[in-house]
Amino acid sequence: MGTGKNAALRGLAAGAALVLAGWSVQALAAPPRVKVAQGVLEGTVKGAVARFAGIPFAKPPVGDLRWRAPQPAPAWDGVRNAAEFGAACLQLDLLRATGVTKVEMRMKPQAFIKSQSEDCLTLNIWKPAAARAGAKLPVMVWFHGGGYNRGTGMGPHYDGTHFAEKGVVLVTFNYRLGRLGFFAHPALTAEDPNGQLGNYGIMDAMAALKWVKANIAAFGGNPANVTVFGESAGGAGVNLLMSSPQARGLFDKAIAQSSFGRNPLIPMRGDGPVTAEKIGQAYARAMGVSGEGKSALHDLRALTAEQLTAVDVPDGADGIIGPMRDGVVVRENPIEAFTAGHEAKVPYIIGGNSYEASLSTDATSNPEAILGTAGAYRDRLLAAYGGDPVRAAQNLFAERGVAEPDRALARLHVRNGQKAWVYHYSYVPAKLLGNTPGMRHGGEIPFVFRTLNDPAVTSEFGLAPPATPADIAISNRTLAYWTAFARRSDPDSAGGVAWPAFDRKTGAVLEFAQDGIKVRPRYHKQTLDWLEQLAAGH
Repeated sequence: MGTGKNAALRGLAAGAALVLAGWSVQALAAPPRVKVAQGVLEGTVKGAVARFAGIPFAKPPVGDLRWRAPQPAPAWDGVRNAAEFGAACLQLDLLRATGVTKVEMRMKPQAFIKSQSEDCLTLNIWKPAAARAGAKLPVMVWFHGGGYNRGTGMGPHYDGTHFAEKGVVLVTFNYRLGRLGFFAHPALTAEDPNGQLGNYGIMDAMAALKWVKANIAAFGGNPANVTVFGESAGGAGVNLLMSSPQARGLFDKAIAQSSFGRNPLIPMRGDGPVTAEKIGQAYARAMGVSGEGKSALHDLRALTAEQLTAVDVPDGADGIIGPMRDGVVVRENPIEAFTAGHEAKVPYIIGGNSYEASLSTDATSNPEAILGTAGAYRDRLLAAYGGDPVRAAQNLFAERGVAEPDRALARLHVRNGQKAWVYHYSYVPAKLLGNTPGMRHGGEIPFVFRTLNDPAVTSEFGLAPPATPADIAISNRTLAYWTAFARRSDPDSAGGVAWPAFDRKTGAVLEFAQDGIKVRPRYHKQTLDWLEQLAAGH
């Protein structure tokens, strides 16, 4: 009896906390319930939107499951409380890392992370409260950014309320990060030579999409109409899903935001000077783990969370932590996959922002470090960008890193018989005009999710609520384009300014600009042509 009484009291306390947070349990009467393959979930309601949080989509990847492909999530007895988000995946301690800008730190969503754990493979769902099973609403699955080392699918950044209000079932998920999500070592290879290795975070994304395909109908979503979308590392992750044969059939359209489409991937193994296995071996040695056999594997899996998230390790052990070409899950760089026609044949939106150089301290403090990489094109690009070295470096960073690869991937996708749309976000929120040269990396996220007046979000993005009517108008149109694409595979069905499909001849881009939403034919053609030639080695 005492146990039951305590459980009831805990339930009342949880209900009171949710009411204070704005998520109602409807006076503790009949909160929404949904039956999925693992069991019954009980969510919460706010207005016309129901939310189900902290849903396991895979077994906890702990102990012997560390550095293994995700396993199916276990079932549970009774009703599982889905009122609160799960733990975030362990974050790399970038506060101590060198070369991290203040802007990046401000973007880091640590403020919303109440707990971190290896046991983090959960997802969250927002749906119209009135939607019933089998309603066949469009589904959108968000792949969060954070450099593959930080971030989470929970928190106010990615609140799916406004998507659900537009008739979309919105899903966010966590995936393993840092050395837990992207790690290779000969001992792991010896354990499973032909298996899925290295890219555990990408495998987690696939596992989340598989869970969605199998269960989303119970929430009113259409498993045959799933859009995967993401930003930064999440946008790059979308391109990897587009490029991986193992992701075929898991989604039906894709949106890649600020995805740096030409960034190369290191090989997992081989004779080259830099491979993921060699980085892994250097890290293992730094942690006192030697050898390549079962004892090394045991010792690696015995490392603590603090050791796995440390930045201060010797040279050679702190190399690139992110996706690698493993030959199974990730076979090619996205630009190679699209060039060969290997990408998923689905409708595709790609784009980026005008001030992507917010990621780089060099763009402001040492512009020649960026301009000098342009080689023989340096002087003509400097002149085309207006002559000011700082502004030219900022533009070069954005166009070489994002805009030109976006155009290349869109061209290739169209050449391969598919439809693509390209956007450019240069709009600057009214209260930031004069304080920033453009829309910085990640700055479009509050516009996509329409969270411009959420203080917890705007403080992270350097905004100051309340948003102006112009800000809200741009945000409303962005959300309309994204949800129209999810609904009908064509963002132009949103109404408003017509967004033409990308065509190689016109190269038209839809710009979210200070003077409104405009179609820009032959967008920055001269500078992008030069950067294309530079990428080709000419």
